[in-house]
Amino acid sequence: MDKIIIKPLTPELTADYLDFFDHRAFTDNNPNGPCYCTSPNQDEESIQQMVSEFKTHGVKDTIRKYAVEMLNNNKIHGYLAYDGNLSIGWCNAADMESYAGFVPDFARTNTCGKTVSIVCFEIAPGYRGMGIASAFIDRVCNDAKSKGYVAVEGYAKVSDKRDDFDYQGPVRLYQKAGFVEVARENGQIVMRKVL
Repeated sequence: MDKIIIKPLTPELTADYLDFFDHRAFTDNNPNGPCYCTSPNQDEESIQQMVSEFKTHGVKDTIRKYAVEMLNNNKIHGYLAYDGNLSIGWCNAADMESYAGFVPDFARTNTCGKTVSIVCFEIAPGYRGMGIASAFIDRVCNDAKSKGYVAVEGYAKVSDKRDDFDYQGPVRLYQKAGFVEVARENGQIVMRKVL
C-alpha cells in the first residue's frame, strides 16, 4: 500500500469517484449499498423521483445516473482517499446548509456558527481499520478552518456497534479527533469540533 492521500472532490476527479462506487464501495454486501452518496445532497422530491425509476432501470444504474448528473452540476461535495492512483474511500462533507434534509433538525438548532457537516464515510473493505476515516476528518477540519468555518460536525449513532448506520462513523472516531458531544436526540449524537 502506498501512502494514503486525501483529495477534495473536483470535476477532474469525477471518473475516480464513479470508479470507487462502481468497483470498490459496498463490495462486502453492506446493506447501505449500492450507493453513490446522492441522498445527502438531494431534496425529498428528487429522492422520490429517483426511487420511482428503480423498477425500470435498476437501483444501481438509476442512482449512478443521478450521481453523474449531480457531479456534473457540482452538487456532491466531499473527499476521496487514494492508495496511489486508486480511489479507495469517500467522505461526504460540506457546508451544513448544503444538506437540505440530511442534517438532523436538532443539530441545526444547536449550531455555533458557520459549520461543515460530515454526513457519511465509505471505505473499501480491504482498507478499513487503517485510519482512513481519521485522515478524512483531519483534512475536513484543516480545510474548514482555512476557509473560515467555526466548527465541523459529525452525526454519529448512539451505538458504537458496527451496523447499518456505520456510514456516519462511530462516536469514538470523532472523540479521537477532538470532537465533543453537543446534542443527542432519537439515537443520534451531534459531535462537534470547534476550530
